[in-house]
Amino acid sequence: MIKFDITNRWTGDVQFTAEIDCDENAVRSLKIGLAVKWGLKNDADLRDADLRDADLRDADLRGADLRDADLRNADLWNADLRDADLRSANLRSANLRDADLRNANLRNANLRNANLRNADLRSANLRDADLRNANLRNANLRNANLRSADLRDADLRSADLRSANLRDADLRNADLRSANLRDADLRNAKNCSYGPAIIYISSD
Repeated sequence: MIKFDITNRWTGDVQFTAEIDCDENAVRSLKIGLAVKWGLKNDADLRDADLRDADLRDADLRGADLRDADLRNADLWNADLRDADLRSANLRSANLRDADLRNANLRNANLRNANLRNADLRSANLRDADLRNANLRNANLRNANLRSADLRDADLRSADLRSANLRDADLRNADLRSANLRDADLRNAKNCSYGPAIIYISSD
């Protein structure tokens, strides 16, 4: 067992010290991932934490409070983030492929360049989120709140956007080929006048 400090992303102060089971010479990403898991079990404060590059593949993060946390480049492949609070979190370039984000709160989150392919985002709150250039191919966004979200250049091919709230969203240059937009709210959304070559509403 070794001790590993998790610091505050803004001040650099130690936020909590985790006791993790790994080699002292293990890579930092592994240590951070283990520290996060330790923190969840021990009610440590993960808000505003510096968790860059964390290895959290397959992690159980259900209901975790990660508000304002810095998770840039984190590997969250197949992680369970149901009901997690990720408001204003920095997830830029994070790997969230196959992650379960049902009912997660991602309002104002930075998901620019994030990989969300095949992610389950049903009923997730993505209002005002930055999703520029994000990979959302095959993602399930049914009933998701994407109001005023920035989806410029996002890959939304074959995404399920049924009943999603895209009001005031910016879809400029977004690729929505074969996306299902049935009953989606597209009022005042940018780039909705280019026809089926850009926005295809499935007949399924």
